[in-house]
Amino acid sequence: MPVARTRKPKKGAKGGARGGSGGSRPTSRGPAGATDAPGAGRRRLAAGLLAAFLVCALAIGGLASLAGGDAESAGGTSDGTGGSVEPLPEDHPALELARRDAGDPLALGEADAPVVMIEYVDFQDAFSGIHARETHDALVAEYVERGVLRIEFRNYPINGPESDAAARAAWAAGQQGRFWEFYAAALGEEFHRDSGRFEDEGARALAEQAGVEDLERFAADTESEEAGEAVGRDADEAFDLGVTSTPSFLINGQAVQGAQPVEDFRELIDQLYEAAP
Repeated sequence: MPVARTRKPKKGAKGGARGGSGGSRPTSRGPAGATDAPGAGRRRLAAGLLAAFLVCALAIGGLASLAGGDAESAGGTSDGTGGSVEPLPEDHPALELARRDAGDPLALGEADAPVVMIEYVDFQDAFSGIHARETHDALVAEYVERGVLRIEFRNYPINGPESDAAARAAWAAGQQGRFWEFYAAALGEEFHRDSGRFEDEGARALAEQAGVEDLERFAADTESEEAGEAVGRDADEAFDLGVTSTPSFLINGQAVQGAQPVEDFRELIDQLYEAAP
C-alpha cells in the first residue's frame, strides 16, 4: 500500500479487520519542530492506556467496552449488534479523547453533548462512503440536532498519497467553514480508489461543489504545514489507539468498527444517553 507523503511507516504494523479498509499504518508527525496542540500529552497518555483494549475491541468488528471486558459482557457482538452496554466511568481515559472544542470545524454538535462519537475516516475507503451516505445524516437529524450527540471527525488516510491529499483538502475546506459540505460531496457517490478524484483539479471541483468561496485560499491551505500537522495529529491518535481499518468509531469510549446499520448506532447512543448523568 502506498505511504502518504507526510508519514513514515511504523515497523510491525499489520492490516485491518473485517468491515472496513485496512492496511499498514504510516505515522504522521508533521513538520520538524512542530509543537503539540493543547492537551496533546494527555491524549497520548490516554492512547497508551487504551491501545491494548482497542486492538482487541476493533478486531472483533463490533461494540466492545474499552474497560477490558469481552464482547458479550460489553454488549457487543462480531456484527455490531448486542444488548446492554455498561457506560465507562467518568475518569476513564477513553473519554479524554473527545476534544470538545466548540470552535472545531471538523465537529458537529454541542461541545457539552452527553454522547460524543469520534469518527476515524479515510476518504478513499468504500465503507466510509457507505456510512456517510446511509447513516451520517440520520444520526445528525435524530441526535445531533437534539443536543444528544456530538460528532468529532478524525482524518485517518491509510490508503496512500491520494488519501492524504483528500484529508488535507477536507481540512482546508473546514478552514472556510465547509468541512461537512466537503465530506458530503467527497463521499456522496461510489468511486474507484486512486482515480484522481482528490488530486488538484478533482479536489478543487469538490470544494466548489461544497460551497468553498475562496478557492485560491483553499489550494494554499491544502498544501500548508498546518494541514500536515492537523492530519498528522489525527492519524497519530488513531494509529496509537490501534485502529486498523476505516471507518472506526468511539462512542463515549465504546468501539464500533465498519459501516454498521444505523439501528446499531441508535441502540448504543440511546443506551449511553439514558445512562448519562
